[in-house]
Amino acid sequence: YEFVLAMLFAIEEINRNPDLLPNVTLSFTLFGAHCDSTTTEVNSLNLFSKYELINPNYICAMSSCDVILTGPSWTASTKIGTLLCYLHSPKPITYGPFHPILSDYDRFPHLYQMAPRDTYLPLAMVSLLLHFKWTWVGLVITDDDQGVQFFSNLRQEMHRNEICLAFVNVIPVNMQVYIMRAETYYNQIVTSSAKVVIIYGEKNSTLEVSFRRWECLGTQRIWVTTSKWNTLTRKRDFNLDLYLNTFIFSHHHHEISSFKNFIQTVNFSTYPNGITLKQLSWMYFNCSTSISYCKTMNNCSSNTILEWLLQHSFDMSMNDDCYNIYNAAYAVAHAFHEKLIQQVDIRGMEKQTHLMHECSQIPISVCSMTCSPGFRKSHQEGRAACCFDCSPCPVNEISNATGMDQCVKCPDEQYANKEHNCCLPKAVTFLAYEDSLGMSLACMALGFSALTTLVLGIFLKHQDTPIVKANNRTLSYILLISLLFCFLCSLLFIGHPNLVTCILQQTTFVVLFTMAVSTVLAKTITVLLAFKITAPGKRMRWMLVSGTLNFIIPICTLIQLFFCGIWLGTSPPFVDTDAYSEHGHIIIMCNKGSVTVFYCVLGYITSLALVSFTVAFLARKLPDTFNEAKFLTFSMLVFCSVWVTFLLVYQSTRGKFM
Repeated sequence: YEFVLAMLFAIEEINRNPDLLPNVTLSFTLFGAHCDSTTTEVNSLNLFSKYELINPNYICAMSSCDVILTGPSWTASTKIGTLLCYLHSPKPITYGPFHPILSDYDRFPHLYQMAPRDTYLPLAMVSLLLHFKWTWVGLVITDDDQGVQFFSNLRQEMHRNEICLAFVNVIPVNMQVYIMRAETYYNQIVTSSAKVVIIYGEKNSTLEVSFRRWECLGTQRIWVTTSKWNTLTRKRDFNLDLYLNTFIFSHHHHEISSFKNFIQTVNFSTYPNGITLKQLSWMYFNCSTSISYCKTMNNCSSNTILEWLLQHSFDMSMNDDCYNIYNAAYAVAHAFHEKLIQQVDIRGMEKQTHLMHECSQIPISVCSMTCSPGFRKSHQEGRAACCFDCSPCPVNEISNATGMDQCVKCPDEQYANKEHNCCLPKAVTFLAYEDSLGMSLACMALGFSALTTLVLGIFLKHQDTPIVKANNRTLSYILLISLLFCFLCSLLFIGHPNLVTCILQQTTFVVLFTMAVSTVLAKTITVLLAFKITAPGKRMRWMLVSGTLNFIIPICTLIQLFFCGIWLGTSPPFVDTDAYSEHGHIIIMCNKGSVTVFYCVLGYITSLALVSFTVAFLARKLPDTFNEAKFLTFSMLVFCSVWVTFLLVYQSTRGKFM
């Protein structure tokens, strides 16, 4: 009811002002609100105002809504803001308390908040506590971002002024969770020796349920809160002691003396919108639709309404929400006023320009036309300064004004648009499983892992056959298991990088791959020695008989582990960003750390591969009965070719595909 009165008062005041919107009448349409019967409170008091420009004969000149006024609950404003975020009209304005979520321009680009921020509220409350020398107080907040931020700011101010918190009640937003803990919150207040309690949070919430419960249980405390809780002390059956023991902080605004007279003389029957007392049934704050002095609402007179308001302690001055509505109406009126003036000026200028263009057309006298946004001046050598060419801005540079001498480079986290007249934020990206490349690599890695597992299973099934024994089945098992884990290592390169995966990406792969290459080397040497030095009298025959060749794999692997230890000890890999490889993207990637050690690791694998190829080449003409000499030679030749190709391609690749 207060909000409607504030809106009617502002509209009438604007329409009586001859200097604001002359010859235009500003009107609004009131849409109803719904009442939550389960809590007997006004759950969401939504006031939508439809402004229309109307000529003196009340003929509509604009048929669509231009502005929607919503509040006081911020949740209602978010719903309206989300609904209208893709529309250019109407523009939502919220008159409720300031909320940080509503300032998110990306979510609500066209929503405006009339209420100021509560920046100095913690300082004001601490000043009040210092004035009365209250140094032991309690705090009750809602469990949301706004409540936590207020608690942080208040605690800093209290710490600076040596004020202590006796307890902090963080009321959960979920009603079921609150009901389970309600008794704990109540006991925390009544058992505490603190006589002063600060309350901060939203109305129509579990925090309000707590406050009403404590009131019904007769909790005697000095309450310190904000103006959004002011209406709780003006309901029908309020506790006078509770009201007198409440300090309410409100934003400062000028008193409007004529508002009281307007309330006492208002007559709803004169309004064409058809506003009746029945439509405003939500004005009775506990959702009652009956008034003891009226049998039916339609029979209530203005005097009866005034009498009812006075008996229910209605505040004749504007509160914060009403003042925000009052300011919102004036803001819209001034916006329309400026729009009308601009339309008149533009029409006058167009007419004047047309006339001037027909008695006196002024010729253009320039050496070069002004460069448009996205271009820069390129002065011509040997010619006057006002003679120049317009050159496009270089890559990732912009010019957002006409006639610029130089283009401006975009920050690292932004990139120039196609027209080179503004910088756009870069999108953060990485090689994800959802990408086509990431999905292909994952499928290939799993496929080859399955194939390797299948081959390993075949070897195990036929482990006692002559061909498996002749191929040194132990080395074959080690080689297949190493290859299996090498394929699975590919999965470490896919997904959002973190410190653990960055360290494991390179080190795990090089160790496993070294084990695989050294196994091939051991198999090749074994084949060679089996045919070259197994004859009686050969001095190196003991190497094959004693099993000395089995130490090739651990020795080669330990050398690689030594390199990896130096790598991790001096300059290990870490999570990094690359803002230059891909246009318009910031790539989250793993930085290798020490490049020198990285290439030493790759060089060591290369050297093992060359040695294996050399030994396999020497054994290529051995008898191929029960040995794989020819296959080893061909395999190592292919491997060396692929390895050299890999190093070249790796150096020429950039971005998340590297």
